[in-house]
Amino acid sequence: MTKTLFTNIKILDCTGAEPYAGEVLVEGSHIAAMARDGKTLPRDGVDVIDGRGATLMPGLIESHAHLSIENAADLVQIGMIPPEETTLIAVKNAKLYLDCGITSCISAAAAKPRTDVVIRNAINKGEIPGPRLLAASPWLTVTGGLGDARTLHMPHMSSMAITLDGPDEFRRTTRELIREGVDIIKLVISGDTFVPHAPSHSTVMSEAEVAAAADVVQAHGKRMSAHARSAGSVKLAVKYGVKVIYHANFADDEALDLLEANKDWVFVSPNIGFTATASYEGEKWFTEQQVQEFGFREELAGAAKGLKELKKRGIRILGGGDYGFFVTPHGDNARDLDHLIRYCEFTPMEALLSMTKHGGAAMDLPNELGQIQPGFFADLLLVAGDPLADPKVLLDRSKLLAVMKNGQFHRRPG
Repeated sequence: MTKTLFTNIKILDCTGAEPYAGEVLVEGSHIAAMARDGKTLPRDGVDVIDGRGATLMPGLIESHAHLSIENAADLVQIGMIPPEETTLIAVKNAKLYLDCGITSCISAAAAKPRTDVVIRNAINKGEIPGPRLLAASPWLTVTGGLGDARTLHMPHMSSMAITLDGPDEFRRTTRELIREGVDIIKLVISGDTFVPHAPSHSTVMSEAEVAAAADVVQAHGKRMSAHARSAGSVKLAVKYGVKVIYHANFADDEALDLLEANKDWVFVSPNIGFTATASYEGEKWFTEQQVQEFGFREELAGAAKGLKELKKRGIRILGGGDYGFFVTPHGDNARDLDHLIRYCEFTPMEALLSMTKHGGAAMDLPNELGQIQPGFFADLLLVAGDPLADPKVLLDRSKLLAVMKNGQFHRRPG
């Protein structure tokens, strides 16, 4: 069994405790022991890594991954790429995420039905490098909902969505996707900013449709996630057991109460990266007039207000999200840490926990992932700098001296 000892390091264990000097011993795929207060661990037969004062922290956990899309400018562009090229895109992005210190991903939709499944299986077999991955279906949307790219005169246009109507269609397609091996069924319950006939505050899926998908998911022991911006969509998501709720930026008091009452199992992944970037750093893509017309700053202010309330109520917030689009390219995922601090009054520690400790719990591995503790998976980053003092250091790959997943180096120091 391979043994690796990290010494001369500052340990940021992401339990919520302040960093401390110490040592960490990895045996096989897990953390075996830790020492602090000047104590040392055995060196015999061990690969010793001198951290030279760098910070050792858990690998980052992306809560809203789209590995199979390529920094797309529109949804039709995604849909028109053939499955073979889509798979190659996902292979490339899986390695990129690991390069960026992202060691786990909760997929928030694949561009094709089996893409995530194939990538997950290849990663697990060691055939390609990539983060541990929960594989998702494409979006399941309704006629006129987000992702329905069809028109009456062009009925075969596609995006990254499967368009369904009525409980029977949702039930059948959910069964098919679970048969093909997905871990997560992704529902598009609300509208969105860029859908004029289905705006963000609207709830486009019926309760019967959500319930039909939920019945199948629960019968097979799988899980659901949901695009849910509107208050009504958040309420449906909680009622039918959606574990990770994306956005939730129009949640009303009743929706907030429901989230709080179920905070032991539900998570909110707000995904404000696109909106924050478009609001104040989007000159490359949007004119000032467009920023105002789309209401990006108002949307960001509303999301920030809601996130402050969610945090106050103890609802776990997940970082990262919706990277892989033209405003939010793959690899910039850790920018969300700064967004949470800058716009939502998170402390640096609270922001880091959104992509470590809380991410591990959202992966259904609360006692094995997202923290540096004995018995946890050895998914680790050795960082030249202090992520608490400046979380943006995590965006600089040259500062990621080591990336370890499952006790194996993806990037070795020196």
